[in-house]
Amino acid sequence: MIDLRPIIFVLGILLCVLAVAMVIPAIVDALVGHPDWQVFAASSATTLFAGVSMILTARVGLTSFSLRQAFIMTNLAWLVMAAFGALPFAYAELELSITDAFFESMSGITTTGATVIVGLDHAPPGILLWRAILQWLGGIGIIVMAVAVLPMLQVGGMQLFRVEAFETDKVLPRAAQIAGGISIFYVSLTAFAAVVLWALGMTGFEAVAHAMTSIATGGFSTSDQSLAYFDSAAIDWAICLFMVLGSLPFVLYLRMVRGNPKALFTDSQVRWLITILAGAILLTAGWLWLQDIMDPVSSLRYAAFNVISIMTGTGYATAAFDTWGGFVMALMFVLMFVGGCAGSTTCGIKIFRFQVLHATAVAQFKRLLQPHGVFFAYYNRKPIPENVAASVMGFFFLFVICYALLATGLGLFGLDFVTAMSGAASAIANVGPGLGEIIGPAGNFKPLPEGAKWLLAAGMLLGRLELFTVLVLITPAFWRG
Repeated sequence: MIDLRPIIFVLGILLCVLAVAMVIPAIVDALVGHPDWQVFAASSATTLFAGVSMILTARVGLTSFSLRQAFIMTNLAWLVMAAFGALPFAYAELELSITDAFFESMSGITTTGATVIVGLDHAPPGILLWRAILQWLGGIGIIVMAVAVLPMLQVGGMQLFRVEAFETDKVLPRAAQIAGGISIFYVSLTAFAAVVLWALGMTGFEAVAHAMTSIATGGFSTSDQSLAYFDSAAIDWAICLFMVLGSLPFVLYLRMVRGNPKALFTDSQVRWLITILAGAILLTAGWLWLQDIMDPVSSLRYAAFNVISIMTGTGYATAAFDTWGGFVMALMFVLMFVGGCAGSTTCGIKIFRFQVLHATAVAQFKRLLQPHGVFFAYYNRKPIPENVAASVMGFFFLFVICYALLATGLGLFGLDFVTAMSGAASAIANVGPGLGEIIGPAGNFKPLPEGAKWLLAAGMLLGRLELFTVLVLITPAFWRG
């Protein structure tokens, strides 16, 4: 029998944090005289009551978690946060349905960025801020999960970072201290981004909201036009920088601060990320210029912004890139799956898994050419353990299967081919916008059937928690152990 008390205790703490966060948009709405402040106040009180009740019911402190408890806690944390985070959406002036409210909340907490809200330019400030806060909280939660939980659970090759993060890493001695250091840096980086965006012409409110959603690589904006609303090259380039910063391993930032300034630049995962981004940007910009769609300067600006946004899973848009031709659509579709670095706020397959597959394939080619030779696959100049390579290959296989099932399921709800395929990719890779007229960069998820929205929300959770973490719960062996 699994002891659920430690799990309930942690969930109670998370709900208390969420309840406190709800006070902020309540204050903002109250200051501008919008009645939705009462909705946030009531939602905060309800969430706080539930959180405190869980803490008192569990009546245990933070004890060590067994493997099965950790799997259950990780899943329930995201589900419970999404459910309670949906309360303001359901009862606010927007009058979203339960389905739409949960979809928006799950999209926020998983930093996906897909939205069902139409008329953001005229939405209450509290709702706009709440969307940003959800993504910001989800971003820091994802980093901590990637650094502290997934390596322990050995999910999809993440055990590759267990030794680096906790046993030989001299940044800070314990996991809790590393999480604390990352949180401080995360807050500082967000504050820096807000100041820069405010200086570049955004209002204080817009700057704070976009700082939170760009560092979290979430993509929720304060306008239906996303970043195209500002029509500013300076803001576009600044957001590009913040999206890239959010997609880098936060543990490496700590190493830099603690006396190793070259940590970020010597990491092979970072070099691969920058190389892929640069190549995709140049290809897209060259296409836009050669097709006489834009001049060279505009081509580079719009290509850089939208390529970075899609690959990092942020989901901002400054143009309807799905109208740029078949080549760009195909490239953007592929980039949806790539993602950023492990230990960042991004999702997708992640760069290190492509590195592991590449190194394994190269070693296999060498064995074919020299059957009697001994060759090893390396990651960051260290041999890749066999269990890591097997985990990564298993992740790729499961990712393809889940994506295919998700796309097929969306097709069963009557969605067209492009919408179903790109919608499934957008959800499982936590990107945000899809392709096509309905859910493309200029579209919205509002018109989709309710069943499709629930399926997409499930896909968001599945992708955010790296597949295995969720699917292990449906195996009978997990509950028999």
